[in-house]
Amino acid sequence: MQFHHHGYVSGDPRVHPAAGAGIDRPEDLPDEVDVLIIGTGPAGMITAAQLSQFPGITTRIVERRPARLAIGQADGIQARSVETFQAFGFAQRITDEAYRIVEMAFWKPDPEDSTRIIRTARPEDDPAGISEFPHLIVNQARVLDYFAEFMRNAPTRLEPDYGFEFVGLDVDDDREYPVEVTLLRTAGAGEGSTRRVRAKYVVGSDGARSRVRAAIGCTLAGDRANHAWGVMDAVAVTDFPDIRRKCAIQSGEGGSILLIPREGGHLFRMYVDLGETGPEDDGAVRRTTIDQIIGKANAILSPYTLDVRDVPWHSVYEVGHRLTDRFDDVLPEDRGRRTPRVFITGDACHTHSAKAGQGMNVSMQDGFNIGWKLGHVLEGRSPEELLATYSAERQVVAQNLIDFDKQWSTLMAKRPEDFASPSELEDFYVRTAEFPAGFMTQYQPSLLVAGDQHQRLAEGFPIGKRFKSAPVVRVCDGVPTHLGHHATADGRWRIYVFADPAEAGAASGVSALADWLGSAADSPLAATPEGLDGDAWFDVKVVYQQAHTQVDIGRVPVMFKPSVGPFGLTDYEKVYATDPGADIFEERGLHRGGVVVVVRPDQYVANVLPLADTGGLAAFFAPLLAAAPRVQRGRAFA
Repeated sequence: MQFHHHGYVSGDPRVHPAAGAGIDRPEDLPDEVDVLIIGTGPAGMITAAQLSQFPGITTRIVERRPARLAIGQADGIQARSVETFQAFGFAQRITDEAYRIVEMAFWKPDPEDSTRIIRTARPEDDPAGISEFPHLIVNQARVLDYFAEFMRNAPTRLEPDYGFEFVGLDVDDDREYPVEVTLLRTAGAGEGSTRRVRAKYVVGSDGARSRVRAAIGCTLAGDRANHAWGVMDAVAVTDFPDIRRKCAIQSGEGGSILLIPREGGHLFRMYVDLGETGPEDDGAVRRTTIDQIIGKANAILSPYTLDVRDVPWHSVYEVGHRLTDRFDDVLPEDRGRRTPRVFITGDACHTHSAKAGQGMNVSMQDGFNIGWKLGHVLEGRSPEELLATYSAERQVVAQNLIDFDKQWSTLMAKRPEDFASPSELEDFYVRTAEFPAGFMTQYQPSLLVAGDQHQRLAEGFPIGKRFKSAPVVRVCDGVPTHLGHHATADGRWRIYVFADPAEAGAASGVSALADWLGSAADSPLAATPEGLDGDAWFDVKVVYQQAHTQVDIGRVPVMFKPSVGPFGLTDYEKVYATDPGADIFEERGLHRGGVVVVVRPDQYVANVLPLADTGGLAAFFAPLLAAAPRVQRGRAFA
């Protein structure tokens, strides 16, 4: 964490000085806003959290509930999400309070007595080391609390406006604030009255029954698996030995349980198989009582018993897989003729079973994706065309999730005798581990993602996939760190320069690139407006092949040591060297002749280029900066 560059900070360094929209922020919902977000679920809150880092943008997020969520429905936090939490500054704190999954147990009928279950396998959760971050279980409400804290401490001092329910909207592209939203006051002063708010953009994060989705003419299409599950969060006394381990349990009498231990050491969640539901059921299964769910759980667990002492939350649901045809308000025939004004995220555009632990995780990536894009467009960094990439990118991800979840939920509902092999379920779990962990997303070439013509220069950073961090050593102080952990959710592009073998300061591809970045008219950094720090829009870092003791930081080009803050202090934390225990060039297959890796604000690799290909770097960024004022800079790097 870096601070003091604006002067001495004696309090919590996570609390940034108020700026822009955060200065004298009105308590009441204003009549006009830049972005109005509907719903404080994970997708809405991460969108708001990202936008809270843009002081010049007025963002408000409304919620029909009168206060914060007390207990959340989702609880599975995949490693990709923890990587994202690192960017928002709370990965370690949420890891400390969460339950950590390190292995999963599989239970099946005893071949000698099918009325009993026995443990048959216990594979590691991440044997391949997909991420340095763990797989966690924690209440969704706590995730929202951390995002709320991040927003509250941001320059914009953003906080949810509770007690407002979305009613409808009207879009008129000729207005300065094209989207007029009607809200109903559901709590507090003026309860029952309506309110109209005008916005430049609206993000609907209002769940599976989304009214925003309906307002823009989108419908969920898909199917139901006609299989019901009872789910309960409980504390209990039991002789089942794996009550504190994630388990997939299949009984000989029919029926399955997915057991998820929860944070705190005592709470757990059970998804209890309630069996097939036909058309004649007409929703009757949803009236299954908690006592019936507990009874079914005990039958499946035999010979073990479950004495449930408290159930803070339970529900019954039927598996469904649905997806909208688009994630914004632009009709197919209007693509390319107008840019979107209204977006939907999370459950508003994709629904699936809860057992793959994906809903909250994929929803947060929806919000991260649209959040920085709205920030760049509204600040004038990028053209409005950037916003069309949201639906194009995230709809494919949602479809892939639904395809995966159909396989997983079908396997979970199978009777043991119907499997092709005794280990089919656990084999699928191990084989597909990278997908539920959140790392199979790969965006295709577009305005934001380059082709793979230079991929061979950085095999370990696949273009379109998330930037997989690796250990390095900070040159200025010798501190070992992870390169990707320094990238915060500040809306900046990252340009990682992996050096050629030359020493720092010698004539080389690195020094030539540094000179170009700091002085050329077609350098992307030239777009940074006068008056801002030189690294305000682009975070440029260099990693040398030598050990940190062999890198003379005084000879490192000033491009990698920018002046920051009102005192013009030097930022030394952009210069790195290889870690002798885990050489990043070897770990990520980086060409020893040097390579540039460009990473988007939401942590996905956008381009891989040779050090000398400044023309390629300029050409990649040119359409992304077309709406931004191009100002020659040099002060911050002098």
